[in-house]
Amino acid sequence: MEFSAQQIAALVNGKVEGDASVKVNTLSKIEEATKGSLTFLSHPKYIPYLKTTDASIIIISEGITDEKPGTATLIKVSDSREAFTILMEAYHKQQFSKSGIEEFVHISPKATVHKDVYVGSFTYIGENTDVASGSRIYPNVYIAENCKIGKNCIIYPGVKIYRDSIIGDNCTLHSGVVVGSDGFGFVPNSENNYRKMPQVGNVIIGNNVEIGSNTTIDRATMGSTIIRKGVKLDNLIQIGHNVEIGENTVIAAQAGVAGSTKIGNDCMIGGQVGIIGHLTIGNRVKIAAQSGIGSNVTDDSTIQGSPALDHFDYKKAYVIFRRLPELSQKIQELESKIESLTISK
Repeated sequence: MEFSAQQIAALVNGKVEGDASVKVNTLSKIEEATKGSLTFLSHPKYIPYLKTTDASIIIISEGITDEKPGTATLIKVSDSREAFTILMEAYHKQQFSKSGIEEFVHISPKATVHKDVYVGSFTYIGENTDVASGSRIYPNVYIAENCKIGKNCIIYPGVKIYRDSIIGDNCTLHSGVVVGSDGFGFVPNSENNYRKMPQVGNVIIGNNVEIGSNTTIDRATMGSTIIRKGVKLDNLIQIGHNVEIGENTVIAAQAGVAGSTKIGNDCMIGGQVGIIGHLTIGNRVKIAAQSGIGSNVTDDSTIQGSPALDHFDYKKAYVIFRRLPELSQKIQELESKIESLTISK
């Protein structure tokens, strides 16, 4: 489909400078754009491309430059990155819009699938499961019994959703996600082995959550593992049983959170962070990549290292750590001098 500059400006609340009737049918990076494409400019680094790009329309942040474009029409907005994101969402929705039930799908007679839902081939939906309107379930998805899938969710191929799981509106689960697998609960017994403790709880995922490929979220032993609204989880993350993650917290790839830990709102957790169980992580906490968290963390902390400590203390300590071989050599030299002075007396 084609869209004119005037139509795009109306969608992003922008102001057109140039030919308002010019049309585009694809999205491109500014340095690679061709005629008929739409791009954006938000960073001063890319200002030189303003004159050389072949893009037909450029969304640009107000005040970033006074330079005039080559041949492109400009749409000026307060934040070009945000405006371009809005357009990409609309483009994505158009590209991946599907509806209807494909062949070779099993939907239990006791399940409820509401209007305008797409279900791809070889998908299984168990009894007493409810799929709300507007959701898209791609092929080879397994959804067990007693689950609830909210409105306008996207569930990509290969996702597995175990029994009793609840997923809110506007959630995206990428390929390989597993929701509701058993928590890691084993009890040592008198026979010197481990007895499995049944995991009878569930997983609750709030609205507007996105979960990356091959991330796993364990069901609670009792009660619920809770991922609150707005949380974004990257690929390859392990969330243990009875964990709670607060609103709008983001966690990067390969992080692991052990059972019963509570993470607050608006936290930022880097890749490969490990958090032990039964901790409380406060609100607005920032944890640097590869940190190991073994104790509670208070609100507004920024921490790094393993075991983690305050970010600035870690940097000061690291300066010394890097010099340990040199400092060790100096200590040995000083000890030798002290010893020689003692002998000479």
